[in-house]
Parts: sequence; structure tokens; C-alpha cells
Amino acid sequence: VRPSTPDPSTPAGAPRVPSRNLFPKDTLMDLYVYVSQEEVFSDFNNTDALFWFHRDLVYGDWTTGEDGDGCYQHYKEMDIPEQNGSLYIHIYFTKSGFHPDPKRKGQYRRLATVHATRMLNKYKRRKFLKTKNLLTGETEADPEMIKRAESHGPVEIISHWHPNLTINMVDDHTAWVKGSVPPPLDQYVKFDAVSGDYYPIVYFNDYWNLQKDYYPINETLKSLPLRLSYCPLSLWRWQLYAAQNARSPWNFLPEDTYEQSDEDQDSVKVALLETNPYLLGLTIVVSIVHSIFEFLAFKNDIQFWNSRQSLEGLSVRSIIFGVFQSLVVLLYILDNETNFVVQVSVFIGLLIDLWKITKVMDVKLDRENKFAGVFPRLVFKDKSTYVESSTKIYDDMAFKYLSWLLYPLFGCYAVYSLLYVEHKGWYSWVLSMLYGFLLTFGFITMTPQLFINYKMKSVAHLPWRMLTYKALNTFIDDLFAFVIKMPMMYRIGCLRDDVVFFIYLYQRWIYRVDPNRVNEFGTSGVDHAQNNTAAPAPDAASAAITDKPEGEKKND
Repeated sequence: VRPSTPDPSTPAGAPRVPSRNLFPKDTLMDLYVYVSQEEVFSDFNNTDALFWFHRDLVYGDWTTGEDGDGCYQHYKEMDIPEQNGSLYIHIYFTKSGFHPDPKRKGQYRRLATVHATRMLNKYKRRKFLKTKNLLTGETEADPEMIKRAESHGPVEIISHWHPNLTINMVDDHTAWVKGSVPPPLDQYVKFDAVSGDYYPIVYFNDYWNLQKDYYPINETLKSLPLRLSYCPLSLWRWQLYAAQNARSPWNFLPEDTYEQSDEDQDSVKVALLETNPYLLGLTIVVSIVHSIFEFLAFKNDIQFWNSRQSLEGLSVRSIIFGVFQSLVVLLYILDNETNFVVQVSVFIGLLIDLWKITKVMDVKLDRENKFAGVFPRLVFKDKSTYVESSTKIYDDMAFKYLSWLLYPLFGCYAVYSLLYVEHKGWYSWVLSMLYGFLLTFGFITMTPQLFINYKMKSVAHLPWRMLTYKALNTFIDDLFAFVIKMPMMYRIGCLRDDVVFFIYLYQRWIYRVDPNRVNEFGTSGVDHAQNNTAAPAPDAASAAITDKPEGEKKND
């Protein structure tokens, strides 16, 4: 939180005196609303500019109005500004009997007038993604949009309009101290330079104006409708609105990120407006649990691979394929300009997958045979615990059978994507084709581990804690997938993870605990039994030894 902005007019060390609201409780007010293309308004005699005039409003009154809540509304349709210009709304609250025009002597008083201005229209970026069928060169995009993209470029800034706006006057009489108002409230509390008191807070409230409800101002519109509402607002609700709309002045993110943030906030607002309160509460609780499980899965995954001594029973090829899959997903979301937070999350996941490679293979730098004579080569070699076990044989066998199914499906999907889907270019086609294929048939890459479990008749080598947390998160994703609007491909992806996990559970049930099986820490149940058994005498020691075949006993 940044500190409140000190007042430059206050001498250093001077005591800060609490101020008061220039409009006491129950003050009679007149409301003047002007709409103009001028950012600084002075044409008070222009009756066409006067949008709304309302006499004798009571400051802090919550009982009058059309619905008995202190609110009033006014609707009017306005002419479209020339040359697609901006429209500004100018709000004036004056004490009853006064006028906002400074030129009217005797009718204007500075301390009896509150003024606020803002732009009514909103400029938004519209991006045109030029896609086409790579074989025919044809596109299904609107020809008019193609023409505009050629004349204005891939990004066009268009003026948008929303037909609703609320003017809130905050019912607040706090003794604010100049220079000590906490942010972001200090942007709205305006002090009079002479008296030191502050003006009533006028707040333009468009929090519930969803981004999807804005529409472009173009030649198809004949007029601009505006429904203007006036309502009192409590201090704590105003603080919530101000905090939600505040943006840090130190923020380094580009404007595109702000637009994405607005769209993300829209989904939250829609959930608040349209979702059942009980379901909304459940969703919040489930989201918190999802985050906890995600962290626990992350922690246990690292612990498992960090302490792993043997690779017996684990599919190394699946881990290598997982790195390729994470790389494809990262390149795909970068190519499609996904949210920055998602990009960081996927990038961290890729780093973890790369770290796992160092745990399942011996990675060394070959400084003698350099790449291009400059860069040392990376040499990957299977670990001895993997080569010397039957796991490698089963792993190779699983991928051999897998390739019989995977390659034909991959070829068919690539041809389908090339014939029927539009792309920006060949690079985008490769990424989207790989991403779509992995999302649809990605569960096939999990089958080698199932095959190894089947051949070894054991599941003791699996990281069950991590798998359990991930499975619980998958079930939570299922809930979100059907409560929240999501692509069908994502729902299919959630379902396929459920199926694979249930197969894991079935294997855990049919393959009972084998005390001779080496676990993830490189020890077995027999080892623990031997370590826990004391050996005070030769007889006790010989009794603790696991039975051996007759031939070995004779050799002993």
C-alpha cells in the first residue's frame, strides 16, 4: 500500500487540523447534469447541453425516490458526436438556490458547488487476427473486418458506449485530515484550499457495467441512449468500489493486461449477479481447497523425486514426454496471447518437468565434442537403476504398443486441422495441432505407467500422495467445468483424467501390498523388519533372516 500523498501547501511540522464536510447532513441540493464534447465545460446557457436538472435533493436521504431508497433516474437519447469524438458528462451539485455558472454573480458560490467530470464513452482495443485456410488461402472472416484491418492495422481503437451510469454521492461526514487520507480514497476527497474543509464525494459508479455490454459507436447507431441514476452511497460500500477500481501507479504491466483484467473481473461479477448464493459460497470454499491441494501436490511431487533412489516401476519415457507436452502448451499460450498469470504458471510447470529429467536420467556436459565448435553438448544417459530393472523393458514395450495407436491418430488429426481449421500461419498450425491433439488424446500418454503396473503386478512405486491431491483437484475441476462456462475440450480433458485415476485405484485394489517390493525411498518391508529386530544372540539373528532357497542355504 502506497503512503497517502502529503499536502505540499502544509508547512513542515505544522499541526494537521481535522476538516468537515462542506455540505452538512440533510442539505437541500440541486442537481445539474450537462453532456458535451468539451472536457472543460463553460456553456451553461446552452439548453441542449443540459441533460438533467433535479431540484431539492436531500443530502444523505435514503427514504425518498421512486422506490423509497433515495434513488432517482433519468433517461434520454442523445445525438452521436461528430467525427467519432468523445462525450463528457459534467455533474454539478449546488446548495438549493445557487447556480453552477461562475459568471452569474449572486447566484454562484464556490463553497456551495460540487463539480465532477468524466468521459462517457470508453475507448477499447479491437484486435483482428488474420487467419486463413493454409491450403486454399480462403477465410470465413467478415470482408468488412478484413478491409478495416488492412486500413487500420491489426489493432484498432474504437469508441464504445454503455447505456447505464450511476452517480453516487457518498453519505460521509468523517473528519478527514488533509494529507492523511489513505489511498485510494485520497483520489476522491477534495479539500478547499482556503477553508481547509472538503467537498462531498461524487463517485461515478460503473462497477456493474459488464465489458460484454459495451457496444461500438459506428454508423449503424442513430442515437446514444443513456439512463442516468442518482443514489446515495455509504462510506464502506464506496471504499469497496474504490479499492476494486484502483490501479497501482507503480504498475508496469501493459494496457492489454488491464483489458484482460477487466474481462477477468467480469466473470466474477457475473458469478455474483447470476449464481445462487449457496452455490457461490460452495464455489469459494472449493476454490480455497483447490489451491491448498495444488500446493500439497506440488510439494509432495518435489519431495518424491528429490528423495527417490530407485526408478524401478516408473515410466521414464512418460516423464520425458511430459516435458514435450508442457513445452507445447507454453508455446501455444504465448502464440495466442493468453493471460500473463497463466503464462507464468505454465512456465514454472515446465521448469519443474525439466528438473525431473535430472532425477530420472544422468545429465552431463560433454566439453570435448562441442556443438558448432563453441557450445558444450548435453549428454543424457539412463540411470543404472532403470537400465538394470525390468521397468525399461516394460516401458519400451508400452511405448511400442502405444505408437501403433498414437501415430495414426496424430496423422488424422493433423490432416483434419489443416483442411478444416483456419490458422495465422504454419507455425500456428503446428502449435494448435499439437495442443489440440495432446488435449484430446493426452490420456494415452498415461497408459505406459498403467502397463508397467500391470506387468509388475504392483503400484507401490507410485507417488500416491501427489496422485491423490491431483485427483481431488481433478474432481474439483469437474465441478467448475459444469458450473462455469468452459470449452467442451476442457471438459473432455477433466473426464479423461478421472478415468485414468480410477484405473490407478483399481490397480491399487487388485495388486495387494508386497513386502518384498522396493518403495519410493529404496527400501522394502523386509528391510524395515530386519532393522527393527534386535540381534542379541546368533539364534535370534538367524531367525530374523528371510528364508532363502535351499541352494543358497547350502552355500552359506
